[in-house]
Amino acid sequence: MATDLNHFDATEIAELIRTRKVSSVEVVQAHLDRIQAVDSKTNAVVTLADGALDAARAADSKLATGASVGPLHGVPFTSKDSFDTAGVATQRGSPIFAGRVPDTDATAVARMKDAGAILLAKTNLPEFSYWIESDNLLTGRTNNPWDLDRSPGGSSGGESAAIAAGMSPLGIGSDLSISLRGPAADTGIMALKATHGRVPMTGIWPREPRRDWHAGPMARSIRDLKLAYSVLAGPDGFDGYSDFPREFDAGLGETPDRPVRVGWLVDSGLGPTDPEVAATVRAAADALQAAGAQVDAVSIPALERDNPLDLWMREHRMEMKPPVREVTAGHEDEMFLYSKTLMGLPDIPVADYVDADEGRERLRDGFSEYFQGYDLLLLPVTTFPAHEHGLTKTTVDGQTVDAFHVSSTTVPFNLTGLPALSMRFGTASDGMPIGVQLVANWHAESTILHIASLLESLSPVRDLHPAI
Repeated sequence: MATDLNHFDATEIAELIRTRKVSSVEVVQAHLDRIQAVDSKTNAVVTLADGALDAARAADSKLATGASVGPLHGVPFTSKDSFDTAGVATQRGSPIFAGRVPDTDATAVARMKDAGAILLAKTNLPEFSYWIESDNLLTGRTNNPWDLDRSPGGSSGGESAAIAAGMSPLGIGSDLSISLRGPAADTGIMALKATHGRVPMTGIWPREPRRDWHAGPMARSIRDLKLAYSVLAGPDGFDGYSDFPREFDAGLGETPDRPVRVGWLVDSGLGPTDPEVAATVRAAADALQAAGAQVDAVSIPALERDNPLDLWMREHRMEMKPPVREVTAGHEDEMFLYSKTLMGLPDIPVADYVDADEGRERLRDGFSEYFQGYDLLLLPVTTFPAHEHGLTKTTVDGQTVDAFHVSSTTVPFNLTGLPALSMRFGTASDGMPIGVQLVANWHAESTILHIASLLESLSPVRDLHPAI
């Protein structure tokens, strides 16, 4: 069974352990063996957590006593290397933090452990989680397990590659503009960026600014996202943005008493989209309509009035410079390309910053109006599938765009804090995964998870794994 364990989802693994059909030691060892077998190709894992097997033995012993256990008891998980992990190096993809070992866990890590999960490893990222590709001077570049010449995305690219390649059943990552959803789409897995503040950012650098930052789960099934979200969500008393109790939900629940209302789009001011990506979104819309949902092609005027990527760029440049300047002072020769690029950009005039902030508010108003008539928005996750390493410019549907254009469809939901989920629903002509993005109203996580579960059951590309 050990080989199969690398492709079971975390929910099934937890049940197998709970019913003692397999031991936690077997599960952890299977994933350690998988890391040893394939990570030389992907470079997804940067640090193994000492004591994972000891923790698995303790989990098996506890189960043997008949004691009550958590929903992830004995299940291994991985964490992006931006999350503090007590006693395990957290180096943030930078030589400046090489060998840094925190004393305490980030809230998200602590909650996974409290649910019985076992930290297996830390995964790669761009320096300071700042770019669309996971590469840095300290731990190098991560490769996409579907095609080693391509990127698994950023900034949670190490996490997405590890899960896709069977090195981990479940992980946690963070998202500033694309960093959970994009890597998930690039590698054919799933990720949830819940409403801003639902999952505390405590123990993840930078402490501020964090109004666009989100933490969340990455997995191979929607039920795993649901399970991990139930573990991760809720205030911790330290993150001031995390102020709603975990139990609060403004969605339709798991069994809506009416047809769900879905709007879909592939443009509406978001710029060019790869035709195969657009076709995948249309296919998902058709599948939901055939399943009984009310589905309409829509446009959102607020997206056409204010370019979300432009708004984000103007605000982000001003907001990220101070923390990067602080930690890199005196270490400028140890900075990677993208941090250097950020610090070399001129400051934005205050009037432009204020205008961008007002644009953010107009976007929120526009989405608030949209969700008066619809339960869900369906659109691309990324504007093109996984790209080659070192991309600077590319051509999308006949138009030349900057590499960061890939995030034009994800940035709006960091600016507004709306919950958004990425899941695979198609395959490009060259064999690379294509995802779709589901967005619901604020605090309507039950809606997004319900519709994602339905769409998962309709997907033409279930249970596919890279042949690495």
